[in-house]
Amino acid sequence: MQDSNNTYKYSPIDCNQERGRGRGREEMDNREDLKSMLPFLPLLPCSSNLCWPSQVVKSLETLSKGPLYSEVDSGELLFNAISHIRDSLAVPSLQPLAPFTHAGHALFFDELISRAEAAKWFGEVVPALANLLLRLPSLLESHYQNADNSFNGVKTGLRLLGSQEAGIVFLGKELVAALLTCALFCLFPASDRGSKRLPTINFDHLFENLYESYSKKQEDKIKCITHYFERICSSMPEGFVSFERKVLPLEQLPLRVSYPEADFWSKSVVSLCPFEVHSTGFIEDQSNGALEVDFANKYLGGGALHSGCVQEEIRFMINPELIAGMLFLPCMEDNEAIEIVGAERFSNYTGYASSFCFSGDHVDKRNVDSFRRCKTRIVAIDALCNAGMRQYKCTYLLREANKAFCGFLDQSNYEHHKRPFQDGGSQGSQCIQADKDTNVVVKDFPMDEAPSTSVEIAMNRGEYINQAIEYSDKKGSWCLDHEDKIGIATGNWGCGAFGGDPELKSMIQWLAASQVIFLLSST
Repeated sequence: MQDSNNTYKYSPIDCNQERGRGRGREEMDNREDLKSMLPFLPLLPCSSNLCWPSQVVKSLETLSKGPLYSEVDSGELLFNAISHIRDSLAVPSLQPLAPFTHAGHALFFDELISRAEAAKWFGEVVPALANLLLRLPSLLESHYQNADNSFNGVKTGLRLLGSQEAGIVFLGKELVAALLTCALFCLFPASDRGSKRLPTINFDHLFENLYESYSKKQEDKIKCITHYFERICSSMPEGFVSFERKVLPLEQLPLRVSYPEADFWSKSVVSLCPFEVHSTGFIEDQSNGALEVDFANKYLGGGALHSGCVQEEIRFMINPELIAGMLFLPCMEDNEAIEIVGAERFSNYTGYASSFCFSGDHVDKRNVDSFRRCKTRIVAIDALCNAGMRQYKCTYLLREANKAFCGFLDQSNYEHHKRPFQDGGSQGSQCIQADKDTNVVVKDFPMDEAPSTSVEIAMNRGEYINQAIEYSDKKGSWCLDHEDKIGIATGNWGCGAFGGDPELKSMIQWLAASQVIFLLSST
């Protein structure tokens, strides 16, 4: 509590809270997840906690008081303030910013946006972002103290979720916002990221590309990002976003689906689902709760923070919380996929690639699940690059089928289906066919620039769904409520710059989806 002289006196409850925090800090010292992230965070370990260097705190406090005090009221001065903060970080591996970052800041904030928009950005948004960065140490401390409480021992803490390491990270949306503010201010150390096969995370190239090779679509990509920061500064979103690395193990493991060999596919007797083709619609606009496919680069986000502006990059601009996964998720191998649940959409847009244009605010009205995640499930699967004629060879057909299979399959869901049978109970005949009422809907776009074709593979609401619900609330399962998991929304995966054959890719995804439906319905 606070006395009249603005000094603080602790009641017995306050002292107990402090003792609890002390124990939490001791536990933080021993956390392997935190240790894996320390080389990639701009904070320092101090007194069993994380903190900003004192000079950074002073700079952020100055920024938080607004332009009348900080004198930061232009893109050039914002860049100077960011540079001063970066210089104050005690981070030896902080690489120089991209050469024309300063010019990109000046161009965007001083010339391309209106003076009213600039006044709001520097008068309201920048001070709020500075305050958010000041809270980052406490947000991380709270995150790690609560990270293992939700799933009966399942690790959910922020960590480097490396190759072949199946696992999940849960981040509160305020923590996501603070991490993205670090990226905007280019505060993340970068020199060790390449050796860990991590994608770019700081926003300097986003602004450099705006100046060095100006395009309207690059300007509008940044408008999506700044709009997100305006929104979270006026009203911080609540809930969580989860980031899962999905792995088909290369060896046989109990209660896990392993990486299939060619015989698995060639000898399968699973019936294919019927499907239907539509010429309009977008993956992100489907309203049936389907899994939405990100036509990904093996490095999550692809060119989102550079000059890229096709399906994956657009999705990361309109759902910026996806970018947080780029901080800690190294590139995908052939037997891996990444699923992100809960990323909210903040922007509307028109166009695609060079015609992309930010078109205003989007209010995401999707419901939330029992873990307070927005019911948006996005799975990143990277197709074969420079496919050419090799895409028709067995080796690469297997690679693509297994990549889609890995993305569409929920191992957690499968585990809880199989667990009741692990002690010798019936596991179902391998000749059981997919339910005859299962149906698939595919929506196609024109093929110019191979935009995000929308495909909906809708599972029926009969026996299969009811069986899934039976195990949906088991501890350790982080999938959405199964009554809402009705399919997959996908399309011309890998058919643009990667050179995939649209008809072949449709067949591969169709096979993978049918096999997933069978696998779960037969347990």
